[in-house]
Amino acid sequence: MFNTIWDFQGLIKEQLIDYVRAASTHFGGITTLKKVMDYAAQYQIKSGFHGPTDISPVGFAAQLHVGLAIHNFGIQEYMQHGERTNRVFQQSMTFTDGYLHPGDNPGLGVDLDTDEAGTYPYVTAYLPYNRLPDGTIHDW
Repeated sequence: MFNTIWDFQGLIKEQLIDYVRAASTHFGGITTLKKVMDYAAQYQIKSGFHGPTDISPVGFAAQLHVGLAIHNFGIQEYMQHGERTNRVFQQSMTFTDGYLHPGDNPGLGVDLDTDEAGTYPYVTAYLPYNRLPDGTIHDW
């Protein structure tokens, strides 16, 4: 998975890929994700958005909406969030029979319950480092 338009630019232009596998939260949000997909559409390249549980329901809803707004939608990876996450992030999207529906709530369809979030202590998570050939740390 790449995280910037610069990571994808040559791959798209040379038509070396069939899908753009990116996540809205790592890519810079809705606007930049839509821009790369507009560029990819010129080369008949589709979306293959990344949807693991380390992407919050807000980020996931953002890319779900991008997928609905582009002509070159391909596939959406989807992993369901856990019970605690779903209590903190109240979502209107549904997954039924292999289809995601954004729901009817306004905006992205996700509301944050700050009181519920406050009931869970912060636990540091391990995130890997991505290093460039010269040893510098790069956005993974």
